[in-house]
Amino acid sequence: MTSLRNKVFGMMSAVVGLTAFHANAAEEVNVYSLRQPFLIEPMFEQFTKETGIRVNTLFSQSGLVERIKHEGRNSPADLLLTVDIGRIQDAVDADIATPLQSDVIDANIPEQFRDQDHLWVGLTTRARVLYTSLDRVKPDAIATYEELADPEWKGRICVRSGMHVYNIALVASMIAHHGEEYTKTWLQGLKDNLARKPQGADIDQIEAVSQGVCDLAIGNSYYYGKMLDDPNKADAAKDVRIVFPNQGDRGTHVNISGVALIKNAPNKENAIKLVEFLSGDEAQHMYADVNFEYPVKPGVAWSEMVRSWGTFKSDTLPLNEVANNRGAAIRLIDEVGFNE
Repeated sequence: MTSLRNKVFGMMSAVVGLTAFHANAAEEVNVYSLRQPFLIEPMFEQFTKETGIRVNTLFSQSGLVERIKHEGRNSPADLLLTVDIGRIQDAVDADIATPLQSDVIDANIPEQFRDQDHLWVGLTTRARVLYTSLDRVKPDAIATYEELADPEWKGRICVRSGMHVYNIALVASMIAHHGEEYTKTWLQGLKDNLARKPQGADIDQIEAVSQGVCDLAIGNSYYYGKMLDDPNKADAAKDVRIVFPNQGDRGTHVNISGVALIKNAPNKENAIKLVEFLSGDEAQHMYADVNFEYPVKPGVAWSEMVRSWGTFKSDTLPLNEVANNRGAAIRLIDEVGFNE
């Protein structure tokens, strides 16, 4: 069994052209990742330096849950590293995750960012924010997600596909707070206010504001940092202001990057050690600094750029509730024909 597992893992890593898996290493942990390698390798290298445990990574933009499920008991995967509560919930629904229990992790990460059954753990957060034109929109023109459906924004909003996981999560949070009837009406109002059909990625929406296509865009906070850090996109980013919605009530919707322990993990103890490390001060600071995200561990300093955007209150809605409302969110997005 072990020999077969090692052969499968070795062949897969060779196919994707990433870090080679060392089946004979005495101390290792195998990570399947939906996160870009450059975002996680600095933390993995530091973990190996401190513990001597090698971290083998396999990166793919999609299909890892299905791959692990197909591999079954022969899967070499110890951990699945991914983004968005929806993609993490997909792993839970596929029955490939097992409880990841650790007093260290529980002490480092607030309950809001841990699954109630210990099937996943959040590692960083990102806010779903609004970007408004510096020239065409007053600083206090909008303060809540709810106002996105107001008639004054007709023909002025840009957003990516409603069926993207980031928008599904936002709609799911609206359902959790307001119920399905209100959220369907809100979705229809938001659709009526779009300047164009939903398209592109979050960065494309910010660029559209800069180009005058729309006056307001919806996007994740870390994309703003990526643009400001990119000489080719910094000018467009400087044409918008970042707005953290709902500061007067529940707070801004946040999502996570997170990790799940795989049910048939061959290196379970090492996998738990890695997650404990990733939840600690050093890795939390590195993680957030590299990708302009927010640490989940309280007290860890934000990156200098992220601090420049100002502090904000985040929604304390448990992400389990967001996950539980994803199905209803997808149905409502489809019912209003949001992408049409």
